[in-house]
Amino acid sequence: MRVSLEEVVKAGNVAVVTGASSGIGKALVQRMAKLGMKVYAADIDVDELQGVVGENIVGVPTDVADPSSVEALAARVFEEAGKCNLLVNNAGIGRGGGPFEPVARYHQTLGVNTFGPIHGCQAFVPRMQKTGEPGIIVNTGSKQGITCPPGNLVYNVSKSALKTYTEGLEHELRSTTPRLAAALLVPGWVNTSIMLKSKRDAAKETGDAFDPDAVFFHEAKPAKGAWMPDQIVDFMLEELGKGRFYLIAPDNDVSRNVDNKRMTWTMQDITQDRPPLSRWHPDWKPKFEAFIAAEDEDS
Repeated sequence: MRVSLEEVVKAGNVAVVTGASSGIGKALVQRMAKLGMKVYAADIDVDELQGVVGENIVGVPTDVADPSSVEALAARVFEEAGKCNLLVNNAGIGRGGGPFEPVARYHQTLGVNTFGPIHGCQAFVPRMQKTGEPGIIVNTGSKQGITCPPGNLVYNVSKSALKTYTEGLEHELRSTTPRLAAALLVPGWVNTSIMLKSKRDAAKETGDAFDPDAVFFHEAKPAKGAWMPDQIVDFMLEELGKGRFYLIAPDNDVSRNVDNKRMTWTMQDITQDRPPLSRWHPDWKPKFEAFIAAEDEDS
């Protein structure tokens, strides 16, 4: 990476994190504040956001799906702090569905997961360029945006598009603004509240009762196979320190080697002329399992 992590993450510099009221965002906000950065924590959940505000942390209610809301956030940050060194577009929702899900669901999920980071980059990056300060932009993607497992197509589409956008952003910055760099954070399984909030919102829409204990995992009910948000923050900083763009995190169930093989198989659906999502195709699933098993023996 053209910009060192030490230039960006240090006392006196400024960080902006969206999706900051819980999960990875909250853990990142608290870590940056402890390191002496001034942090603007942005989230649509005003009540939860109040629990994050503290020393060096300013809470700013923000709807990342609304470009005017994100523009107001950027205007405030640069008016008050004069700069932004670390921008983490982390806000996301898990609402999904299949190819015939009502188009409103596509607009809702892409509005947060895809356009949220785009709004963040368009509001902040030109201002960051003008200051000449060193900076890093991190967009939070998903492995589902790379391997695209069946069952949640809307979400997969939102994260696939974000991957493509972030790659293009880094290419643009590399040739125009060497003091800025972009990175794609791809968490593994993490004990966050994204599933809990998704099911809560779905129950609210239908008028059904919502029982948090019925949700498989969340921050207050951590699964053993999942990492905790602080572990993702550790991993993100370590990988950024190595200058990496793709920050592909493992978890307690899946190693980086297995992730690599899953991604390789997915890309080879094209080069090997296999059916799309062949990993789950009845004619190809056994071959994929054999491929993974053989590679595991070699690793």
